[in-house]
Amino acid sequence: MNIECFKQECQALLAEACVCNVPEEPNESSNGENETAVDGELDVPRRNAFGHDFRDLEKESMRNAIVQECYRKNHIYQTCEFANKKKEEYGKLNKAEMSIWECCELLKDYVDESDPDLDEPQIDHLLQTAEAIRRDHPHEYWLHLTALIHDLGKVLLHLAFGEEPQWCVFGDTFPLGCAVDNNIVHHQVIK
Repeated sequence: MNIECFKQECQALLAEACVCNVPEEPNESSNGENETAVDGELDVPRRNAFGHDFRDLEKESMRNAIVQECYRKNHIYQTCEFANKKKEEYGKLNKAEMSIWECCELLKDYVDESDPDLDEPQIDHLLQTAEAIRRDHPHEYWLHLTALIHDLGKVLLHLAFGEEPQWCVFGDTFPLGCAVDNNIVHHQVIK
């Protein structure tokens, strides 16, 4: 596929699929509960859907308990041996063949257990991210597509791709086979 076709497919996917509620104009700061702040060129909300600061992994909440458990399992079970086994298994590329949009649709039933800021289906997250990037960077087509596909690895949760557990497929990556650094998210669960 040449770059023009790729760009057109990206635009078509976004135009057809974006049903998200992202405003066209940046939000004005207000005294509201979720006022926004301008960070460079982006208008960034100050609070997540739960009313907490973004990526506040220390806040005690039911959502963060789910997140911590996901990280705990990841830190325990994501070993060098496990990673090499999965690399061998998935390196064959023999699970399924489908379009990008078909992969996105597989994510409609999954909520990312590693994300303290979201409790919506993964497909909604993909579309909202892509639409927000399109709004803020309208001529960066490659970035729109990157935003759309940034979490497609989570298709490994689906039966067609092996039905892997959540701790196995979330986006954070850590060095394996060495001491755990204190900067790693939820490092304390394995100390």
